[in-house]
Amino acid sequence: MSISNFTKLDFRNALGSFATGVTVVTALGKNGQKIGMTANSFNSVSLDPALVLWSIGRDTNCFEDFIAAKAYAIHVLAQDQEELSNRFAKTGTDRFAGLETQEGLSGVPLLSHYSTCFQCTIAHKYDGGDHVIMVGKVLEITDHGHKPLVFHRGGYAAL
Repeated sequence: MSISNFTKLDFRNALGSFATGVTVVTALGKNGQKIGMTANSFNSVSLDPALVLWSIGRDTNCFEDFIAAKAYAIHVLAQDQEELSNRFAKTGTDRFAGLETQEGLSGVPLLSHYSTCFQCTIAHKYDGGDHVIMVGKVLEITDHGHKPLVFHRGGYAAL
């Protein structure tokens, strides 16, 4: 089926045909508070230097805090972390309430369980329409090797 005059919803649904991993991105906000959000817009950019990217919607409630951050951590969630993904996708709640974290590089909060974690400093920010593309220089990697949580066509899946 081909759609030449498509809506935003058509485009979003078509993008959902591409299975992605699920990440939680964490940082310190402008006032030093822990911030975090679920994102599936994660991708590799370069091996040398080690660069990754993710994008944040301009209408996201923590947008200004992430834009001001100097560093962040991208946690690739393990397949048993669907609840954590949902927690960090919800707005209007303290996403870190009752959650154990460690302090990473630059004080960034690190989750205690994940498949892989990339600790990054901001390398570049690019306009991406209704999003900003955040490119990070990877300074440290921790890989536990767990099977990842996968998102496909609007729902979670496992490998």
